[in-house]
Amino acid sequence: MNRRPLAAALLVLTVLTGCTTGPALEQRGDITAPPGNSRDLTVGSAGFTESDLLAQMYALLLRHSGYRATILSVTNRELYEPALESGRIDVVPEYAATFADWLNAKANGPDAPTVGSPDLTKTMTALRRLAAPRGLTVLDPGRAVDQNAFAVTRAYAAEHQLRTLSDLGRSKLPVRLAAGDECVQRPYCEPGLRKTYGIDIVAVDPKGVGTTQAKQAVQSGHDQMVLTTTTDATLGQFGLVLLADDRHLQNADYIVPVVNRSRAGGPGVVRALDTLNTVLTTADLASMNEQVDSWRRLPEAVARTYLQSKGLL
Repeated sequence: MNRRPLAAALLVLTVLTGCTTGPALEQRGDITAPPGNSRDLTVGSAGFTESDLLAQMYALLLRHSGYRATILSVTNRELYEPALESGRIDVVPEYAATFADWLNAKANGPDAPTVGSPDLTKTMTALRRLAAPRGLTVLDPGRAVDQNAFAVTRAYAAEHQLRTLSDLGRSKLPVRLAAGDECVQRPYCEPGLRKTYGIDIVAVDPKGVGTTQAKQAVQSGHDQMVLTTTTDATLGQFGLVLLADDRHLQNADYIVPVVNRSRAGGPGVVRALDTLNTVLTTADLASMNEQVDSWRRLPEAVARTYLQSKGLL
């Protein structure tokens, strides 16, 4: 993950927090103005590889459609979401269920019941309901999804004939799980694996989510399974394969563009960004992540090559 210099980060913090001058949410009425179509747009990135790639693809598609698009990297949702509301940022790539729960907590408090779920339709309905009063429009999701996922070694999967998490539950094998320490409480992790799949989690090894140390622990046989994500680009380097979440334990974190309605909610932006939905898959995104993280290619070059290969540029 790229790290910006401290001075630059502080400058972005000052600029973005100083420019969120729109009316407070509780003072806004219903948003009835027609969506805007500014020709100069700022695409936000959250500063990690996947977000950088998505931002680059959005910017390239917008430029191809005649917009002037620049990219601003902000590594904190607490900063870029208010900037998106105020129009300092016009477009960001987001994750449907995660962003729905984040907006829900912002509107209703940190203890509000979650609204993100494995059901994409319900998740999108909740997300759009929460986004609209803030002047935000959530465009349609495509096929690419970055969810929590669980991986085992190829050898372990072959030995026990495992392709899905249900297979692992039926096997009754004892499993040490390499994950974050919060896994013991999160419903998508240890409790969910037990309840939904009947997997015998005998211990959670607190090595983090998808970290090198966690993958090495599974590779060596110290642990049997690791919590990672569906777009993890380095699983093959450790001889790991994902087990399918066939009973849909994980939330619908499909990738969705979120735009400032008053500046970028018009049909031109929607058409430009919707073209990505026709081609981008989870596997495509994992491959691009690998090219940046492992092959050390620049996100813009990877994004351009991909879009050109799909006939979108």
